Amino acid sequence: MEGLGLIIQFGIALLAILIGLLSGSWVERRHYRSIEQRESELRGVPVSTLRGLPEDRQILRSRIVYGSVVISIDAFKQALAGLQRFFGGEVTAYETLVDRARREAMLRLYDQVGAPEMLANVRIETSPIGSGSGGERVTSIEVIAYATAVELRP
Repeated sequence: MEGLGLIIQFGIALLAILIGLLSGSWVERRHYRSIEQRESELRGVPVSTLRGLPEDRQILRSRIVYGSVVISIDAFKQALAGLQRFFGGEVTAYETLVDRARREAMLRLYDQVGAPEMLANVRIETSPIGSGSGGERVTSIEVIAYATAVELRP
């Protein structure tokens, strides 16, 4: 009877891991589809990382805009990242987390802007959010994108 209880506990743990893997993958795929659809609508907005603007154009208006997001990693990817850190090398489990967060922050920046003629001096800051002593275990990532929205005189 004790062996049956162990099998049941193992089965429940395995089922919880499987549900976590499937739901985390589903949420990530759904978020990527949303990002890709919203990005396709913004393809025509000029963006520059340059601090200056063309001297032949006069600025009508400008303002600072930003977009920020905090995205957490699912438990399965967190366990996978722990294994990858243990053995060393590239931690691929975090790559999609960082990619999604950066792209989402940029989209939220665009949401704040509306339809500017140009975004200048675009910057992206990334910060891990961890738990445990010293924050060595990343559970979430915060990304803020900021820029100057500029309306130029034709």
